Amino acid sequence: MSLEAFTNYLQLERNYSKLTIKAYSNDIQSFQEFILSEYDESELNKVNYSQIRSWIVKLVEREISNRSINRKVSALNSYYKFLLKIEDIKINPLAKHKALKTSKKIQVPFSETEVAIVIDELQYDQDFEGVRNKLIIELFYSTGIRRIELVELKWSAIDMANKTLKVLGKRNKERYVPLLSSVIKTINIYANKRAELKNIQDDKYLFLTKKGVKIYETLVYRIINEYFSLASNKVKKSPHILRHSFATHLLNQGADINAVKELLGHSSLAATQVYTHNSIAELKKVYSKAHPRSKK
Repeated sequence: MSLEAFTNYLQLERNYSKLTIKAYSNDIQSFQEFILSEYDESELNKVNYSQIRSWIVKLVEREISNRSINRKVSALNSYYKFLLKIEDIKINPLAKHKALKTSKKIQVPFSETEVAIVIDELQYDQDFEGVRNKLIIELFYSTGIRRIELVELKWSAIDMANKTLKVLGKRNKERYVPLLSSVIKTINIYANKRAELKNIQDDKYLFLTKKGVKIYETLVYRIINEYFSLASNKVKKSPHILRHSFATHLLNQGADINAVKELLGHSSLAATQVYTHNSIAELKKVYSKAHPRSKK
């Protein structure tokens, strides 16, 4: 069974993003090259677990992180589950595989002060790019959307009358997020600047480059990194950290975790609970100030 059939399945039936499909495809092709080189085997449906295990060992020897190895094996596992589904194999060679241990990475959010500096105190150019960049930062922080969700936003997603934004999340799941009045104001300014672009090719999309085409993920990352480098010394300054900050700050201010889950577009509460360690730190601070015996 060809890899193309698998990628079609991911796209048409599982609604995976193009980026995810490409990553899966690359990982599977990498494994295919390995078994061809090491075992002179070109057909993935004839592979056994010991051969996969030797590939994992090779990746470890190359000092690839356990997290990255687990991701590669997960892609391969998805492929074998697909082969099982279409009855091309009878047993998944990875059925009893256990993922490599990984250390828990704690994402450090921006502080409320750092975000306030970037949004309220930095000087933005008043041209198209300057206004666009400010709106991107405001939207990330006020809605908690993912980078790919922001890239794919369309003009039609904005409901100015109800002050809401329709976001198309993972597996094409829609959710509605409130828009702050300050963000609506920036959207209006951006709309005027955008209308002045000479050649707009991707008119239906909200965010464009100055050439009039849809904005892309690496540019969005650079924008966040560039502006937050002026206000924060944190090692990682990315759209995901801004999403993380959105969730953490809401929880710190007493927001219900189920409401935050809906705003983030998480399918399970467990995914949202990773943000609670920061609000617990905030609770400890309040507790130590308020409890009568805390200073004894």
